[in-house]
Amino acid sequence: MANFLTKAFGFNPEKHNVRTEIVAGITTFLTMAYILAVNPSIFSALPGMPTDSVFTATALAAIIATLVMAFYAKKPFGLAPGMGLNAFFVFTVCLSMGYSWQFALTAVLIEGIIFIILSVTKVRTWILNSIPMSLKHAIGAGIGLFIAFIGLQNAGLIVNSDATLVTLGDVCHGTGLLAVIGLVISCTLAMLHVRGGVLIGILATAVIGLFVKDPATGMAITHFNGVLSTPPSVKPIFCQFEWNQIFTLDMLAVVFTFLFIDMFDTMGTVIGVSQKAGFVDEKGNIEDAEKVFMADAVGTVAGACLGTSTTTTYVESSTGVGSGGRTGLTAFTIAACFALALLFSPIFLAIPSAATAPALIIVGMMMMNPVREIDWLNYRESIPAFLTIILMPLAYSISDGILIGMISYVVLYSLSGKWKEITPTMWVLAVLFILRYIFI
Repeated sequence: MANFLTKAFGFNPEKHNVRTEIVAGITTFLTMAYILAVNPSIFSALPGMPTDSVFTATALAAIIATLVMAFYAKKPFGLAPGMGLNAFFVFTVCLSMGYSWQFALTAVLIEGIIFIILSVTKVRTWILNSIPMSLKHAIGAGIGLFIAFIGLQNAGLIVNSDATLVTLGDVCHGTGLLAVIGLVISCTLAMLHVRGGVLIGILATAVIGLFVKDPATGMAITHFNGVLSTPPSVKPIFCQFEWNQIFTLDMLAVVFTFLFIDMFDTMGTVIGVSQKAGFVDEKGNIEDAEKVFMADAVGTVAGACLGTSTTTTYVESSTGVGSGGRTGLTAFTIAACFALALLFSPIFLAIPSAATAPALIIVGMMMMNPVREIDWLNYRESIPAFLTIILMPLAYSISDGILIGMISYVVLYSLSGKWKEITPTMWVLAVLFILRYIFI
């Protein structure tokens, strides 16, 4: 048995404990299972994408990617369709830019294939080691603000204003009131360091929603229709691609943007969780980074075929690492939990956006942690970092925050006479980003 665990998951009986690895996997699943409710909720904004099908696609993509992580990378990380990336798919590519969800899925598929190539050739690892740490920290924090902003909008806590663009919504009735109650519950659980607090907060808020009425309809906000069910079919969204546009400039622009959002989102997460797990050497390089990247690349291809957005490594994996998870056995446990969750689709699909909004806000807050590592008194570092963070929610674009942050980094270092400290990779990326704004 020990020999099998060693070969399959990188388990060392002298260093690791089976019970600890399994508990760590369950812990990670509980902290990231909210995606099973949040992802269908976000995709519900797109006509033609049934939320029940998105639920199944989300779970299956998580299972496939996490199994690759378990058996190939042998790391204790959980993967699923990424927060921020799903928002970019729905709100930017489809609703703001006007493309169909089939077009967006095609872009995700192409992105995943490119990432498999980049992972095999170790190009992603090379880029990872070339990006300044200040920008790596800023990207994660900016995505956190963007996610929190989406949560506030979905709950009706922040609404449109013709005078000031945005303003506070109705917090005393309907979805706004329920979201406030959920936020109080979620914040309390977070302060008490309750394992699975995000998921518990979602479920508790959804239950309360049975007793809170929507002023517009006079009906309860939450409607439960059972507990157990066979997994919904992914047929309506399975392999729904638009091949006639794969060679267009529009597709190039969207794939390019997906590539960089996913690349830097995953890089930031992998860096943070790997540091906590002790997988980073004295030079700051991550052990077997290309294998970790391969897991999310394969998951992204699988997710696109199934009908969901880019799959990525979850920052919530740090909870399992904190519980002692160090091998692929932890990841295998996470995948097994997602497989079990497929049977409980009625529960996850009944959860209203007002109940998932607090989770988005709390996760966004958790992603702000890296800003502590930024040297705010060194303006060459802090100004690009700040622009990266603030532009994501204000421009409603993760990609613009990343691109402008990296361009400003190169410009400010050059103007201050420190151009020799800029890596060749950063020069190349800055030029590409500038050309992107000029021509696309």
